[in-house]
Amino acid sequence: MGARVMAVAAALAGLVGTATLASTAGAAPATLPLGPVANASEATYTAYYDAHTDTFVVTDVSDKAQAKALHVNYSGALASVKHAPLQYFVEGNAAPGQLSVLGSEPGESDYNPLWEEVVVHWSPGTTPVLLTSDNQINGLVKKHSLTITDAHIVLNAPVLQVHK
Repeated sequence: MGARVMAVAAALAGLVGTATLASTAGAAPATLPLGPVANASEATYTAYYDAHTDTFVVTDVSDKAQAKALHVNYSGALASVKHAPLQYFVEGNAAPGQLSVLGSEPGESDYNPLWEEVVVHWSPGTTPVLLTSDNQINGLVKKHSLTITDAHIVLNAPVLQVHK
C-alpha cells in the first residue's frame, strides 16, 4: 500500500509540474529586466480633464519644431497614429488660468499616452470662459462659440497622476 500511495503522489507531482510549466510557457515575466532604477527630474505639466486636473510628462512629438521647442524627442513615426484621444490647446484669447484639456485619462477605455493635438480658438465676439472638459468644448463648438482645428501633430504625453 505504501508503494501505491507513493506512485500516486509521484504521478500527481508530475501533473502539477507539467501544468505549472504549461501555464508559464510563453507568459511574460511578472517583472521585466529593465535595469537599475534611477530617479530623474523631468518637467511635468498640468491639464484639465472633466473639471479636475491631471499631471503629465511630454517625451516625444511628431513635429520637429515642437520637439526642439519642448526639448523632447522627435518621432516622425508618431504622425501615422490615428484615433488617439484629443488634447485641446487654446490659442489666442483665453480665460485666466486656462490649461490644455485632455480628452481621456487613465482608467478610461480609450486612454493611451498618445494625443492628437487640437487647436482651439474662441469665435470673434465671444467672451472666453475656463474650459475644463472635452464635453464642454464640443458643446461650445456646436454653439459656434469655439472652433477647433486638427494640428496634425501627435504628442506622447503619459498622464502620471489623476487629481480628483
